[in-house]
Amino acid sequence: MRTLAIDIETYSSVSLQKSGVYAYAESPDFEILLFGYAWDDDPAEVIDLASGQDLPDEIKSALYDPEILKMAFNASFERTCLSKFLGQTTPPEQWSCTAVMARELGLPGSLEAVGEVIGLPEDKQKLKTGRALIRYFSIPCKPTKVNGNRTRNYPFHDPDRWELYIEYNRQDVEAERAIRKKLSRFSIADSEHVLWCADQHINDRGVKCDLNLAKNAIVIDECIKDELAQKAKALTGLENPNSQSQLKDWIFDQTGFFVESLEKKKIKSVRESIDDPSVNELLDIRAGLTKTSNEKYKAMITAACSDNRIRGLTMFYGASRTGRWAGRLVQMQNLPQNKLSDQDLDIARQLVLDCDIDTMRVVYEDIPYTLSQLIRTAFVPRDGFRFIVSDFSAIEARVIAWLAQEKWRLDVFNTHGKIYEASAEQMFHLPSGSVKKGDPTRQKGKIAELALGYGGSVGALTAMGALDMGLKESELKPLVDRWRAANPAIVKYWWDIDKAVSQAIKTRKPQTVRNICIYMKGPLLRIQLPSGRTISYVCPKIEDHNISYKGNIQTSGKWGPIKSYGPKFVENIVQATARDCLAEAILRLEKRGFPVVFHVHDEVICEVPKGISSADEISQIMSKTISWAQGLPLRADAYECDYYQKQ
Repeated sequence: MRTLAIDIETYSSVSLQKSGVYAYAESPDFEILLFGYAWDDDPAEVIDLASGQDLPDEIKSALYDPEILKMAFNASFERTCLSKFLGQTTPPEQWSCTAVMARELGLPGSLEAVGEVIGLPEDKQKLKTGRALIRYFSIPCKPTKVNGNRTRNYPFHDPDRWELYIEYNRQDVEAERAIRKKLSRFSIADSEHVLWCADQHINDRGVKCDLNLAKNAIVIDECIKDELAQKAKALTGLENPNSQSQLKDWIFDQTGFFVESLEKKKIKSVRESIDDPSVNELLDIRAGLTKTSNEKYKAMITAACSDNRIRGLTMFYGASRTGRWAGRLVQMQNLPQNKLSDQDLDIARQLVLDCDIDTMRVVYEDIPYTLSQLIRTAFVPRDGFRFIVSDFSAIEARVIAWLAQEKWRLDVFNTHGKIYEASAEQMFHLPSGSVKKGDPTRQKGKIAELALGYGGSVGALTAMGALDMGLKESELKPLVDRWRAANPAIVKYWWDIDKAVSQAIKTRKPQTVRNICIYMKGPLLRIQLPSGRTISYVCPKIEDHNISYKGNIQTSGKWGPIKSYGPKFVENIVQATARDCLAEAILRLEKRGFPVVFHVHDEVICEVPKGISSADEISQIMSKTISWAQGLPLRADAYECDYYQKQ
């Protein structure tokens, strides 16, 4: 098959970062400035569209020829922009994304960073002058007297710089192609390309957003926050009641108590330390002022296309250690949960749609909180359709039980599925069925389940909020010991994986732990999952019995060494396997004619015509045994709704 490497430079007055590529390309002033390409191993060429050149018929034809593989770094950008430019969708099945390939191998997500990490020759790396050129030609400029009050720079405004941009575009094609050649020696499962194509179709499809709800929510939120700010000023006499330093000084003057932090997690201890009604009133006001629901609504409006659908909500293989999707634009992964009843949600939505702030003041004590509860409900099906939402129940707990073959846990998941209650009974040697919801012992089982599955100890319990749930500090270490004693197969699995990783690095010989294969391939440590997919770790090594590899450091975003050990590798394996279960469910649903409009964590949202199918059918499709996961007790719960909500 012939290949066509592509890289484009574009212009749009819409912000790509804030609005995403779909709204960006939909802007009336969107255009492709430069089209860089290379056939197979031929030299890269650039078509200067901004200066009047046209795409050759050969290229136009190739963009829709299934016998020609189109390749790009972040191919979804090129594919979406070219679809808009040509007026016809370019099928994702004919494309391959080099950025996805890099992330699948544990490498960085940017063209420049990948080139540096894999050691491309200087003449094959992305030029570092690109950012300045993009700022000059590809985004609007600020009008000044010097530039004649223009809002955009064209090639004729700086011909020398434009020539540099052409060379930059050409070099990007060379860099992408060189990276692909270097990475192609590492096998990637064919099923991942099938899944990427499904992901592209889901992002192309998008989901409808009730923009009236979003716009009115912003108006109400700003009105309430203005009122709260005035109350705070009247109470404190401060000009800027949002300033933490000013608030801390005011609290000290008021009470003589020095507050170290006003972060959300610290507020409870501040209230307990200070018995002062005015301080409590101020903290209540500040809680309303710092609610960020407004930002989510603004993100919806910014990202919505002309048909009110938001596209591009997920990024395929966003987490390189597990392959999980990452959220984009509205960031669906961190939406507030619905705690209002269905009836209250209906009432609140209608009041916001009517922009009836006076009634809202009467009905709801905390309007910013109510608005945050409505964020999910801004996502709605199109007319004549409804959402069917289905999610896997306790998927990670089920997967780790299956991988480690922790029999009592598998028995629970194969029967009633109440893992918090069963865990408490196992830990405290209580009769089966004796722990009920609301029992303090169940709380201990719950916090242990949430915090301790991947080697966590006292610190993990504390971070998960064990002390806030009423546990005493003296109870934490015994709780850790009880959980580990109750789950010997899981604890053994941690250290079996730890030993296998160490042996694979030291001896470069493949190691097997049940249905997991761990081996070295060149500079990569590779862990083959039950699905057949492989996750990768770059340049692993062992120093002083400590395992480390290179990756993007979470705290800084920089490329560097990351320490790991058995339980952490198990966490990656479990989450990656859970991701593969979700992938299987998405492909099944799409194949059965249930279009997925978006998905969040282990939850899938389908847009289904009214009167067609049911929640039961969707949950059955999700729960069906997977061929590579025999014995894994999957269960999915589903429900129908006229707007997105968490039931």
